[in-house]
Amino acid sequence: MLNQPQSGNEMPRFAGIPTMMRLPVADDAQGLDAAFVGVPLDIGTSNRSGTRYGPRQIRQESVMIRPYNMGTGAAPFERLQVADLGDVAINPYSLEDSVNRIELAYNGIISQGCLPLTLGGDHTLTLPILRAVARRYGPVGLIHVDAHSDTNEEMFGEKLAHGTTFRRAYEEGLLAPQRVVQIGLRGSGYAADDFDWSRRQGFRVVPAEACWHRSLAPLMEEVREKMGDAPVYLSFDIDGLDPAFAPGTGTPEVGGLSVWQGLEIVRGCNGVNLVGADVVEVSPPYDRSGNTALLAANLLFEMLCVLPGR
Repeated sequence: MLNQPQSGNEMPRFAGIPTMMRLPVADDAQGLDAAFVGVPLDIGTSNRSGTRYGPRQIRQESVMIRPYNMGTGAAPFERLQVADLGDVAINPYSLEDSVNRIELAYNGIISQGCLPLTLGGDHTLTLPILRAVARRYGPVGLIHVDAHSDTNEEMFGEKLAHGTTFRRAYEEGLLAPQRVVQIGLRGSGYAADDFDWSRRQGFRVVPAEACWHRSLAPLMEEVREKMGDAPVYLSFDIDGLDPAFAPGTGTPEVGGLSVWQGLEIVRGCNGVNLVGADVVEVSPPYDRSGNTALLAANLLFEMLCVLPGR
């Protein structure tokens, strides 16, 4: 029997154990097709902290999400066995050790054939996840939604930080560079060529300005063609959206994507061979309404709805 989110007619939505979508908790990934995993990390941040509280708040705000996607017709819980695996026990005093712990945890999840959907947590966490993903699948394509390219050489002399993730991933051979797309990049920089490092490696860069006032469905048609049938990872930094929609994040940038464009991107991954996905940089202290975490929870549900086999 497949796990189902607990109904609001069985337990009031303001009550019960706040797992992701009120799904059962599992001790390990055995027998699961997909799983929600929290990574409460914020020691890789460079500005406002608080993403350590992201997974808990995302779960809290997920209580209103029902199992059937009215927009797309997807019913993932009719086809997939899904559970909440809880949080990775990161080391709050060491980023390097935390990265190692995350990689070890995801090695175990992915080795059992389970597709991880990650609740973040700052963007440093995507590097160890990509290490685990590449160990199983080889270099993967990447759909990266973000205000920032996260391709810095270093930050304060450190090689590990939330702004260096995808340079390290490229250097370690975790990515297939001709199948990397970065969407929503914008804001000010330190030099005119700040986003050109990505282009020089073969990444496709779609700045936010190229997305203004238009549907992103045509873009995602191009992305699907670019990705083909090979494995792809989806990483969605919540600051890719404009802070009018998602103020609860550490490094907000004006002029970002809309909520509906974010949904078009995720729904546009239908047919892509996704092997994992994350929503990162949710910092609840900067949005007491909970709306940023609510948005993140819905994006994660939408990601579940486009996984292969769902």
